[in-house]
Amino acid sequence: MSDDIRGEAQGSAPVPLSVLDLATVGKGSTATQALRTSVGIAKLAERRGFHRYWVAEHHSMPGVASSSPAVILAHLAAHTERIRLGSGGVMLPNHAPLVIAEQFGTLEAMAPGRVDLGLGRAPGTDGATAAALRRSENLHEGADDFPQQLSELIRFLDDDFPDGHPYARIHAVPGPVQGPSQRPPVWLLGSSGFSARLAGALGLPFAFAHHFSAQNTIPALDLYRESFRPSEVLDAPYAMIGVAALATEDEREARRQVMTGALSMLRLRTGRPGLIPTPEEAEAYEFSVLEREFVDGWLKNIVHGTPDAVRVGLDDLQKRTGADELMLTANAHGGQARLRSYELIADAYGM
Repeated sequence: MSDDIRGEAQGSAPVPLSVLDLATVGKGSTATQALRTSVGIAKLAERRGFHRYWVAEHHSMPGVASSSPAVILAHLAAHTERIRLGSGGVMLPNHAPLVIAEQFGTLEAMAPGRVDLGLGRAPGTDGATAAALRRSENLHEGADDFPQQLSELIRFLDDDFPDGHPYARIHAVPGPVQGPSQRPPVWLLGSSGFSARLAGALGLPFAFAHHFSAQNTIPALDLYRESFRPSEVLDAPYAMIGVAALATEDEREARRQVMTGALSMLRLRTGRPGLIPTPEEAEAYEFSVLEREFVDGWLKNIVHGTPDAVRVGLDDLQKRTGADELMLTANAHGGQARLRSYELIADAYGM
């Protein structure tokens, strides 16, 4: 099994811990400040022994500054030395496979042996924005063609189109055509069963979005493991789950902070995306009965509280799901709260 996929648990964590960053922009802040915070979190994660640091592709969301993962990863590569960097993920139907192969081949050349390529099949945005990205009104076309697009992308990464193929003389540069080159490990991401089954059939590592699709976590992981076939990449299944987690010194403050992310998600789900609200704004917001029901359900899947409480919650989730790795994403308005949370979680595990 490739060492770049399977990390070693740090400190007393039962499995490797990693970071998923959305480069969130809080009310009163800017994208510039959010991206500076991302650099700070990446440096902290490297220093404290987190295994990998991923950024996620989103579009037309004022509160999320991660629309261009490859650009952000190039910046982070210049500010780190050891930690693995990757996409969690790049939404493959939004891009030509050759473009992604070129971008991540470039990243691999910049940070050899440190780059992961996580791929999703959702648009990472609403339908109108997806149409603008893809220049097509048929949004199902890209998702339905995902297995074919994935195969094409991997062939570009490996530079191994067969003779006679229309793309046989096309090369993704930087890449193997220039000499021995390590291909960034490909991960499939999902929030349902489609990518779980495909990742298993292809023998690829799988990352599940537990942080926003918790009800599907165990069924999807079961499907992945049942579908798994050994490959050159993996001889056994490797499943990572994304987990919303926030630690503070005080339990009430943790609740206060995660409410900002809950209100932001409520607004997004009801077609009102915006900057991440402040804790004061979230406290003052008057929720309707239906809104309160949504928020309460959302908060149930966020592991939050004191560092010890967060550790207990993460350990319990790992045992229930059998996840091989936990990727933590912090829900909070301010960058300092997010930075402090990762520091406290590392302390709790002795990392």
